[in-house]
Amino acid sequence: MIARKARFRHHKTFERLCGYHLPSSAFHGAVVEAINSKINFEQLKPEVRNQILFFIRDFTRCNCRDAPLCGCPERKFARKILELRENGLDHRGIADNLSHDYGLALFPADILSYLEDAVHVLLAVLDIARLSDQKNLVLKTEEHIKLTER
Repeated sequence: MIARKARFRHHKTFERLCGYHLPSSAFHGAVVEAINSKINFEQLKPEVRNQILFFIRDFTRCNCRDAPLCGCPERKFARKILELRENGLDHRGIADNLSHDYGLALFPADILSYLEDAVHVLLAVLDIARLSDQKNLVLKTEEHIKLTER
């Protein structure tokens, strides 16, 4: 999944504030727990603090019993990439947006690969929707494919 490839640009700063080594993936359980409970936000630069607060707000908040280790953050992140694409950003623009808003580093090529995989999944959903005569699902899926491929 695409979330495994996302890294915090300020990873070393978080390690220093936590006092121990953190995995590099932004959505790794230890990292998510650290930014939710171990980091003193007052020691961060205002820009970095805002990025982490936006990350927590947009990706780690849910009502699951195992939150934030329930898988919701990864699904929300994948959905965010698709939303940015459907709003007209290309893979480079998506990488820039994620870097600016959340302090996440992600290679544009990884985003492009994820989007291509998403279209393949949507095409499979489209085929199944057509076979099961679900017209509403066919229309929605065609729209998502069109917005993702443009």
